Amino acid sequence: MDSQQMGGLQVAKATYKQDWKNYTTAQNNEMVLFDRLLTDLVKTVPEPPQQMGRPRLSLQETIFCAIKKVYSQLSSRRAYSLYKNAEERQHIDKAPNYNAINKVLNRKDIAPILHNLLTTSALPMKSVETTFAPDSSGFSTSKFGQYAVEKHGPMRKHKWVKAHILVGVKTNVIASARITKEQGGDCPQFAPMVMEAHENGFNIREISADMGYLSRDNYDLAETIGATAYIPFRKNVKGRARGSYMWKKMYHFFQFNREEFLRHYHKRSNAETVFDMVKMKFGDKLKSKNPPSQQNELLCKFIAHNIVVLIHEMYELGIIPRFCP
Repeated sequence: MDSQQMGGLQVAKATYKQDWKNYTTAQNNEMVLFDRLLTDLVKTVPEPPQQMGRPRLSLQETIFCAIKKVYSQLSSRRAYSLYKNAEERQHIDKAPNYNAINKVLNRKDIAPILHNLLTTSALPMKSVETTFAPDSSGFSTSKFGQYAVEKHGPMRKHKWVKAHILVGVKTNVIASARITKEQGGDCPQFAPMVMEAHENGFNIREISADMGYLSRDNYDLAETIGATAYIPFRKNVKGRARGSYMWKKMYHFFQFNREEFLRHYHKRSNAETVFDMVKMKFGDKLKSKNPPSQQNELLCKFIAHNIVVLIHEMYELGIIPRFCP
């Protein structure tokens, strides 16, 4: 048992034994199953109609290759061999030119499609996920921004993109995500991510978040969908309701049942775990140079993460991977 300290109270954090047999089986079969599941997932993308002109590349197949490229972390040219392998295995009809994948990642209209694929890839977990946690983290880019430091003079610093995610704490699946600029606030992203997961059919019973998400509106939103939010209160915060019954209720719960409150709150550490998983497996740096392609590349990382999580839960929880358009 590990322990964490918060508000002067030492709280025991439970640790869990790894199911190594199923973990190993999932790892051994990941490469094969990833392509199969990705093929099924991109079939939910509608192909735009074409009435004239030269035949276009399939949108489904180019998105397949874009996600596969991000999953592999290979450069554009080196990833071409992956597309040829997918063609040989009949996951796609024709391997596109490597530059065609760069072009599709640069398209602004691809971002909504990738958002839909991300939420769709999480749907098989609806039957097991009831507790969720939001969090944010930065992903660095290849570009530099200038800033001045009085003591050391001008220096160079990588620019970065901020990702906000809502994860299921049982399987670490990403149910919703938002991409903002460097200084994008956490609190405003709470409502849209929670409502997206709720509207997609997740039965949200608990939401554990850090103080960055503390607001009466967020507590009330959780209550309206039948969930309980566990967001700790700052020392200078008072329990005055000001129209929010849940704010007052949870404030007193936090003050007088601190140990029980923190037992729920510490589930939010799973969101940090998800960011660690994504950065370790798919890289913490974005190779794309333009803002639209950076957003699309980051969404591809999250989709790849969800597919890998699904492969693991196929063996451990017996999840059947069916994607509903």
